[in-house]
Amino acid sequence: MLVTIPDVLTREEVTHIRRVLENTAWQDGRATAGDQVSSVKNNLQVPLDAPEAQDLGQIIMRALGRNPTFTTAALPLRVLPPMFNRYDVGMTFGAHVDNSIRALPNGQRLRTDVSSTLFLTPPEDYDGGELVVHDTYGTHKVKLPPGHMVVYPATSLHSVTPVTRGSRWSAVFWTQSMVKDTWRRHMLYDLDNAIMRTRTLLPDDDPAVNTLMAHYHNLLRHWSEM
Repeated sequence: MLVTIPDVLTREEVTHIRRVLENTAWQDGRATAGDQVSSVKNNLQVPLDAPEAQDLGQIIMRALGRNPTFTTAALPLRVLPPMFNRYDVGMTFGAHVDNSIRALPNGQRLRTDVSSTLFLTPPEDYDGGELVVHDTYGTHKVKLPPGHMVVYPATSLHSVTPVTRGSRWSAVFWTQSMVKDTWRRHMLYDLDNAIMRTRTLLPDDDPAVNTLMAHYHNLLRHWSEM
């Protein structure tokens, strides 16, 4: 399930994040890559322990907390603070699957169920740099306006095409979901959207609405891992 989420950040938040990043030191992105991934990773990133990364990450974490589509799509249990990356001309990230386990700042481990890319650069400011996600239904190329985000299963093979003009900036992060299985998350996402649509047509005390909501919460109760 690949879901694009518009306007996760406000225009003012994007402007502020961009301004801070313009005055921040970047390092080789391979600093946080494993042996295999480092051979296909060619980008820049803000050091994880940089104060700027931590402050900007909190802005994004607050934005996620107020976004109902992210909550519905990811069903987050734990979210790894965002990493900020940058692709200048000639930079790319070859096909790979994200690490299955990552560590939170407090040392607690997180299983990466859902990957997220939050775009920070206007698409007209650079050529190339598309996020390419491969799944059962084919290949999907994603290039979104600043402040927009895409979420997809972390099990997916994906890549970033070479940038041929300009510079592409984004924030990436991973979520451990309450529902580990991708297909179950997909079904709950579709069911929740159906409930929201039904509630625009029927009053909340209608038996059909109550039945759908009961099924949603009982399935979530049955499938969730806390």
